[in-house]
Amino acid sequence: MKLKSLAVVVAGAAMLAAATACTPVKKGEYAKGSATIFCDDGFRNILDEEVQVFEFSYPDASIIPFYVSEQEAVDTFLADKTQAIIITRELTKDEVKYMKSKFKRVVKQNCIAVDAVALITNKKNPVQQLSLQEVGDIMSGKISRWSQLAGADSTAIKLVFDNAGSSTVSYMRERFLPKDAKMSDNKNAYAQNNNAQVVDVVKKDPNAIGIISVSWLGDNLEKAKNVPVDRRVEDYNAQNDTIASELTTEVNILKVSNPTEANDFSPMGYKPYQAYIYSGEYPLYRKVYMISSASNSTVLHSFYTFVTGFVGQKIITKTGILPFHFPQRVVNLQ
Repeated sequence: MKLKSLAVVVAGAAMLAAATACTPVKKGEYAKGSATIFCDDGFRNILDEEVQVFEFSYPDASIIPFYVSEQEAVDTFLADKTQAIIITRELTKDEVKYMKSKFKRVVKQNCIAVDAVALITNKKNPVQQLSLQEVGDIMSGKISRWSQLAGADSTAIKLVFDNAGSSTVSYMRERFLPKDAKMSDNKNAYAQNNNAQVVDVVKKDPNAIGIISVSWLGDNLEKAKNVPVDRRVEDYNAQNDTIASELTTEVNILKVSNPTEANDFSPMGYKPYQAYIYSGEYPLYRKVYMISSASNSTVLHSFYTFVTGFVGQKIITKTGILPFHFPQRVVNLQ
């Protein structure tokens, strides 16, 4: 969608939501109407499925998602141009106070998932594991050629990420780079427009390392999309506790080790499976938050309740990341 039309769509959805949100909604009911939500592009796969299942279950409700950088999502929320966002941090106390004083909005914040940042390579690339130290050295440019990691290949390592304003880039920058340093300071770093393009580059280029949310790598959700939505809804409503999710085999997903005194300097590396995100053995993880300022009798509040409820959390299990509000069963995946 072109940026020119964005304001028009947001305004139109807001007017429709206001017109349909006048009737009080009792506990257990869902509001009718239409509203927008802004989401970091890294979680597009999750939100697409959440919206489709929600709208199928409640035909009189419509959620219009916009996939943007994390900073743009926050800015839009703080301007009161949307009443819901999905990002990887909570709003600060000052931001919450601002929303209340400026717009009379009460902000609700709920952790909905624990995401992992995955490192992916081409199927022809021989490297299967990196330590956290090596990841940091690649980010800073200290390690710039594959020969510094494996074999005699002296080709430059191409570091590929989605965009400079994404939550994934922010996480990696804050975790590994000095204050005020940028990913673009690495001459071998290349920005794409979105996560899908990162995957495409890695599939074609044996010298690339992609940085991506693991939610883009879950095979279970891709398979689920081939199943009619009514059958998916039936499965999501089933009361079982299975959370194990398969990851794609179309790219290599690197193991990451974190040798420290706490684990006796173990060189054991782990892939970002749900079991290892849960145990903390996979070290690159962060929380995902849904933040809402919508009042109770609105469609956005109904959607907020849906995503943080049983079905919404079970949908997240299909993406490869870990739902935050779900009975967790650790599955040993090798």
